[in-house]
Amino acid sequence: MNQLRARRSFFTADHYGLIGKIGGYLKLHDPFPKRLHLLHIVRRYGPVGGMERYVWELTAQQHMLGHRVTVVCESCHGAIPLGIEVHALGQIAARPRWLAALRFGWRAQKWLAAIPHHDAIIHSHERIGFHDITTFHGALFAPVLERPWWRLISLRVAMNLYLERRELAVAKCIVPNSELMKRQLAQYYPMFAHKLSAPVTPGIKSDSGRAPRNVAANGGVIGFVGKEWKRKGLPLAVSIVAHLRRTRPDLQFIVMGPNPHDVQHLFGDWNGTGYLLKEWDNHVEFSDFDILLHPARSEPYGMVISEAMAAQVPVVISSACGASMDVAPASGAVLSLDASVNEWAQAVDSQLRRTELPPRFERTWRSVAHEYEGILYSMKEGGPSPEHADSQLGNGYEIK
Repeated sequence: MNQLRARRSFFTADHYGLIGKIGGYLKLHDPFPKRLHLLHIVRRYGPVGGMERYVWELTAQQHMLGHRVTVVCESCHGAIPLGIEVHALGQIAARPRWLAALRFGWRAQKWLAAIPHHDAIIHSHERIGFHDITTFHGALFAPVLERPWWRLISLRVAMNLYLERRELAVAKCIVPNSELMKRQLAQYYPMFAHKLSAPVTPGIKSDSGRAPRNVAANGGVIGFVGKEWKRKGLPLAVSIVAHLRRTRPDLQFIVMGPNPHDVQHLFGDWNGTGYLLKEWDNHVEFSDFDILLHPARSEPYGMVISEAMAAQVPVVISSACGASMDVAPASGAVLSLDASVNEWAQAVDSQLRRTELPPRFERTWRSVAHEYEGILYSMKEGGPSPEHADSQLGNGYEIK
């Protein structure tokens, strides 16, 4: 008992006063004063596609900023970053897409009901209906309403419109991944325009840049990257390159992403030469290209465009790409889909004839995470409106 009393009397009033001051100092200088619990919902968690890489890199940076990060997914693809809690709920049949989205939403909601996370901000990247904030990555489905009425009599159309509208209606904040996507959302869903934040475009991990080189007058290497080859404009790209081969007979066209069997018919009159079809690879050596051609019909952003610019590869893309607003004149060319094949070919040829490297495009994933912090703190604490939440931080772009 005497020993216990001695231990209790070890700290004097002065000691406790000093401890209180130290505690107050640490509270004032807490490196993570507004630590959030962020619960991301995404079907595939891992760097296996543009949207998936966005979520993968964002969650890693949010964890490094000191936030608690939980991910609820269908499947995980890659080594889970240390410190991130991942719950994989199991594979779901991929088709039809609308049914897969519904089933995943039901499964995730059931998991959340069984394991409540009352302190979490639920951040969705899918077409679900129980989130606080959603990042809109995919192509908008609402333009289908501009088609003739008989094209709308379809369960697929009805369900996709329902899922899209529900996602936007439930969210307290909607984050578009490009300025183009923000404009389209405001146009087709004006009743939700007040929920739109400033766009948060993807970051880039810069690899080694393309070495300076002069392209032979009769050759060159044109690259096309994209799994959804119809939407991303491969048929038009084939026509453009075929036109160029008249004056550049040694031109090489590398197509990366689609199943070769699905697109082989586009090259029926090429005599088996001048092109290379490669299936999807998570790592693209953009420095192998002399130019990236991306005449997409619809592209919410287009990470392959910014990745090519980060590797100092010139780009020729359509104005239907969200990333078109990041393409400076020194980095390439942006054309309307109404432009003729000849105009597209001239733009590509002009980039092949250039002798100086384009400037390197840079945007860090840390900048992306900081911009989300501004939006999330606004939601949680009633600060500035989401529209202006990241204006104090800048947009994180840099071209060197």
